[in-house]
Amino acid sequence: MSTATTTHDAHHEEHPSGLMRWVTTTNHKDIGTLYLLFSLLMFMVGGAMAMVIRAELFEPGLQFVEPQFFNSMTTMHALIMIFGAVMPAFVGLANWLIPMMIGAPDMALPRMNNWSFWILPFAFAILLSTLFMEGGAPAGGWTMYPPLVMQTGNAFPFLIFSVHLMGISSIMGAINVIVTIVNMRAPGMTMMKMPLFVWTWLITAYLLIATMPVLAGAVTMLLTDRFFDTSFFNAAGGGDPVMFQHIFWFFGHPEVYILILPAFGIVSQIIPTFARKPLFGYSSMVYATASIAFLSFIVWAHHMFTVGMPLTGELFFMYATMLIAVPTGVKVFNWVSTMWRGAMTFETPMLFAIGFVIMFTIGGFSGLMLAMAPVDFQYHDTYFVVAHFHYVLVTGAVFAIMGACYYWIPKWTGHMYNEKLGKLHFWLSTISVNILFFPQHFLGLAGMPRRIPDYSVQFAGFNEISSIGGFAFGLTQLLFVYIVFQTIKGGEKATDQVWEGAHGLEWTLPSPPPYHSFSTAPEVK
Repeated sequence: MSTATTTHDAHHEEHPSGLMRWVTTTNHKDIGTLYLLFSLLMFMVGGAMAMVIRAELFEPGLQFVEPQFFNSMTTMHALIMIFGAVMPAFVGLANWLIPMMIGAPDMALPRMNNWSFWILPFAFAILLSTLFMEGGAPAGGWTMYPPLVMQTGNAFPFLIFSVHLMGISSIMGAINVIVTIVNMRAPGMTMMKMPLFVWTWLITAYLLIATMPVLAGAVTMLLTDRFFDTSFFNAAGGGDPVMFQHIFWFFGHPEVYILILPAFGIVSQIIPTFARKPLFGYSSMVYATASIAFLSFIVWAHHMFTVGMPLTGELFFMYATMLIAVPTGVKVFNWVSTMWRGAMTFETPMLFAIGFVIMFTIGGFSGLMLAMAPVDFQYHDTYFVVAHFHYVLVTGAVFAIMGACYYWIPKWTGHMYNEKLGKLHFWLSTISVNILFFPQHFLGLAGMPRRIPDYSVQFAGFNEISSIGGFAFGLTQLLFVYIVFQTIKGGEKATDQVWEGAHGLEWTLPSPPPYHSFSTAPEVK
């Protein structure tokens, strides 16, 4: 009897249930789920902050919030969306999918995996706690430029500490991804046979390891300037505030590629499935991703054309930036070529993937405009920049993440999501997101500065349209939350071959096309 009890207890210790299962888990699927749910929560928090911004900008004049609080909202919205919503969502997808895609039993470093997740809720609790501190939440912009960020009050050291925690989490996640992919591929799974999602994450992980310590250095220097009388960025003590911009953007530019490369991988998985065709130009996609990652390190100062750098510097950063359009164009060409003459169907994941290709390209073109130094003097720090990066990060990264959720949630839960509601979510999101961000191009070209709570009356019309689009987009995401939780709870059972007529294609199709097979589209019975 006693022996049975002890073995029973030992068994219980081994597999805790309930809450402890989630706190102590080292299972890559559990941790992936935690990341994705945390990301969804932060997406809603960051979205609520964006709603405050759009409510204030609905008409000229100061309506709802103090200018200081408005600046806190723009700062917090960016930090939460980047480090709390988009990055954890990609890490969650990596946790779920990479081991399955390369035939590994789990991630290489399961305990570190657990730790890198559980740092995040504490990091964001610290960041959000600044809203209740004397002097208010950080209001120096997510770029934390000195000397502005030094006036943040009591929140300042908490901001720096939370950024350090986010960075530690990211670095650990990246190490885990690299070790898993390099060491744990199944026999026969060579590098050039890996699904594109795995490739984009491998490259992203190297970007994370290279750039996160740079951000850590920059914010640590800010901290010592504020509390230990150093003068890294203090002009009065012989420092240079522009140096901070160089260091920050050396992290910040690769960071924006960290936020988009995994999205390229997702779209490269979804499009071949619903086009019923292998991905066109697999190896060129791998090389294009690597080229983008390499180039991202030598273009940082295009964020700084207006600081007064030498003409030679402006020319170099202008040409280097425009060069990134080449590998990006290769990718867009390959996605379109994959769809060309394919037997396409338009389930929700495919709608998000096609929406991604079209709207991400709009963001790419506005980025090409911003890359040109002479005209950037007109665009810099206006709403044109805001429109540009939201086309890349919302209709780019966020749409890809949503597409991925619809695409893989049958595999994660065993249940099929509601297709009608999924399509409704896509169309409402697409229409509202364009009403939200497209008018901002015109506002920027007309000269409306960003991060300002009030504006001149000639900008009222487009701001009103933009805010209406913003509220519509925000409300639509409640539908997404409903669809996700309805699917997790139950729903019709997912079959082995989730996507009708795809012959189980989505999880068995080799990424590199068999020799010469892409010249004809496979027949669909």
